Amino acid sequence: MSGQLERLDRIIRGGTVVDGSGTRAPFVADVGIRGERIAAIGELPPYDVPTIDAQGCIVSPGFIDVHVHGELALLGGPDQHAAVSQGITTLLSAPDGFGWAPLDRERAEALFCYTRFVYGDVEPGFDSSSAAGYLCSFEGRIPANLVPQIPHCALRVRAMGWDTRPATAYERGAMQEGAAEWMDAGAVGLCIGLDYQPSVHADLDELVALSRTVADRGGIYAAHIRKQALGTVGAWEETFEIARRTGIRVHVSHERVDDETAPLLDRVAREGIDLTFDAYLYPAGMTHLAILLPLDVQAGSVEEMLDRMRSPHTRARSLPHLRNKLAGYGDPLIGYTKSGRFAGTPLSRVAYLARQSPEATLYDLILEEDGVEVAILPWRSTPIETDAILRRTAAHPAWMAASDGVYNIPHPHPRGYGCFARVLRRFLRQEGTLSLPQAIHRMSGFPAERFGLADRGRITAGMAADLVVLNAETVTDRATWADPRRAARGIEWVLINGQPVIANGTPTGALPGRVVGRTSSAQ
Repeated sequence: MSGQLERLDRIIRGGTVVDGSGTRAPFVADVGIRGERIAAIGELPPYDVPTIDAQGCIVSPGFIDVHVHGELALLGGPDQHAAVSQGITTLLSAPDGFGWAPLDRERAEALFCYTRFVYGDVEPGFDSSSAAGYLCSFEGRIPANLVPQIPHCALRVRAMGWDTRPATAYERGAMQEGAAEWMDAGAVGLCIGLDYQPSVHADLDELVALSRTVADRGGIYAAHIRKQALGTVGAWEETFEIARRTGIRVHVSHERVDDETAPLLDRVAREGIDLTFDAYLYPAGMTHLAILLPLDVQAGSVEEMLDRMRSPHTRARSLPHLRNKLAGYGDPLIGYTKSGRFAGTPLSRVAYLARQSPEATLYDLILEEDGVEVAILPWRSTPIETDAILRRTAAHPAWMAASDGVYNIPHPHPRGYGCFARVLRRFLRQEGTLSLPQAIHRMSGFPAERFGLADRGRITAGMAADLVVLNAETVTDRATWADPRRAARGIEWVLINGQPVIANGTPTGALPGRVVGRTSSAQ
């Protein structure tokens, strides 16, 4: 038996413990909790404390979602429990570099307007004036833990507004000061989205300067890489160069293993580049339709883009570009528009009703909705090709799970409710791509180690009591393309900092989540 038995507040009895390491075989044990920590593991004597019967179930560390647009959803709304309902106990902030601090109110509102396509109809309700002030906005108000990352968008807007040019040395210095402020507030690293405004305009000098600041403080560089401008190979090469010049650990967001990326990942191993990646293992993405426009049309703030789009000349030259872009996807499924129109409707249907081409409909929709729109973009691949890519991705040793969930919109991507349960249902139970210890590790211990969360992701005495009790035989993702808000089945209990947030499959209403920074350590 490990741990001390001076006092226990709760016991999980008789479950099969999968400790999150990825290497230790599952074992049957009781888990004793004291306060917010795991206090003992083994065969525990009777205690007159609340007890969870976990016989026949798996007890695992809470899952950690390293790329998810969920921080504002945690504060309330229809999707507040979307993450925890599938076993997620910790979410990272600032995916794709989206964030709104440290900024004055006017600039924060402009940046929120740009990022609203993934945050929906919510009132921000946060302090944007400083990194520390922003993080304080979450204390005592969230069901799961929030881990801060540095939002590159905010750093760039504060230093140089929406200018569509490389930063000067002075502006790079201002961004480095902002990065240091975030790291001092507990951020685990820099997060950036190099296909989104204004980050798309950052040159290699800017990325290297910021990465050095972050690397000096032990942080990681996490990126939606620059595929729109450079293509897949060029975007990976840029990431490799940042790692070479700075020595920083790098992490690539929502990637997949196919015939184009597999040789690049082979180079990572061969050249000793410290790189990992995440994926949500669905054959479709979700983003705003404006990302399909020519790069110069997208440039700048939302208002600048819309002003440019009102020109007949811009429309005429954009439509052939959009036609080519749409050819790379299946029929987009609209998830959200500012007006509320068309949620859950295929773009082809909207085009049919408008009696015009899909590309013309897409262009007009962006304008009519003031640039606030998002859609599911299916891969254009055969089922056999898709299945092969998903299996190769799940099997790769550098992969970890991340949902890229989009919340508080009328028709989200099902990954927001189903990603982690899908790994267990399909890639563990049905296909056997992963073993049970591997699957749990890729969703808990691996992301914790990679992002510097010293007291999360493992079941051992002294670690945070973020725990999941699940039925490995029945755990199932139920969210579908048509009905994306269906909670997973088989996630019986979720404890966060020792408190049940899901009990017998139902949210309890508890809000024990807190901001968990890089300074967190086992106690």
